[in-house]
Amino acid sequence: MPTLRLISALLAATLLTGPATAQQDLSKVEIKAQTVAPGLSVLFGAGGNMAVSHGPDGTVLIDDQFAPLTPKIEAAIAALGAAPVKYLINTHWHFDHTGGNENFGKAGALILAHDHVRDRMAVEQKTRFGVMPASPAAALPVITYHDGISLHLNGDRVRTMHIKHAHTDGDSVVIWEKANVIHMGDTFFHQVTLPFIDLESGGSAKGLLAGIGKVLMMVDDKAVIIPGHGPVATKADLAAYRDMLASVIAAVEAGKASGKSLSEIQAMKPAARWDTNPEAFIKGDGFVETVFKSLDLPDHHHGESAPKEHGGSEHKH
Repeated sequence: MPTLRLISALLAATLLTGPATAQQDLSKVEIKAQTVAPGLSVLFGAGGNMAVSHGPDGTVLIDDQFAPLTPKIEAAIAALGAAPVKYLINTHWHFDHTGGNENFGKAGALILAHDHVRDRMAVEQKTRFGVMPASPAAALPVITYHDGISLHLNGDRVRTMHIKHAHTDGDSVVIWEKANVIHMGDTFFHQVTLPFIDLESGGSAKGLLAGIGKVLMMVDDKAVIIPGHGPVATKADLAAYRDMLASVIAAVEAGKASGKSLSEIQAMKPAARWDTNPEAFIKGDGFVETVFKSLDLPDHHHGESAPKEHGGSEHKH
């Protein structure tokens, strides 16, 4: 599975030099499957981890990586014995999770996501990688929601739950209640990097911490946790990630309260214990800087206290 450094390079290539370069960079990527429950598998490739749920009611795909990988993803899904994708859920708007939307949408998949995913994809976005152009109509979610939505398929309830102002402002976690599996999207990076909190897309360190805490209260020790990037995890792994977040946030908060500058707090190395991957996408000083800036955001950016912007589920056609 590619490192996040490779993934970030692919993102930059996609943004800066167009589809031809992205196709060349992705040509050697293999899509590998790991079954985590009957009829439910994780697919690893060159972007965010995908999940495939399949059975007599149709195939559900969570995220779809990059457009040039669509044929390989379709082949991997078929190899599981699954029908073509009927429902596609995006965990958030980032292009390593939604890059295949147009292909799957044109092939007939119904795309679902949080309201803010469609809002962001529909217009140009400025990111740390450059400017991301608006997505074509076929790539946009057709059904959007604020709090969440449920699909009753293949003998299970597939439920999405919005995590407010966390990795972005449009994060969903996806829960298979009977199978006891949860896809965290990029609210959880496991064993590959420190957290990436996209402040430009409405993310927040405290919101991320609150969201992970909410998930931990819902799941038991037997739950299978699918991170946005990295290997499949357990509740204990997610709890350790929560504790890391809490520790770094507390250290940065204490430093700010005592009048320390960003550079002085970075010199304290509050994330050093977890900054162990030399190829990590987000390193210790960068993570501390994001937390420092995040703490200056208005209160409504800090997670579960955020007011609702829409009421209930909203269907957009």
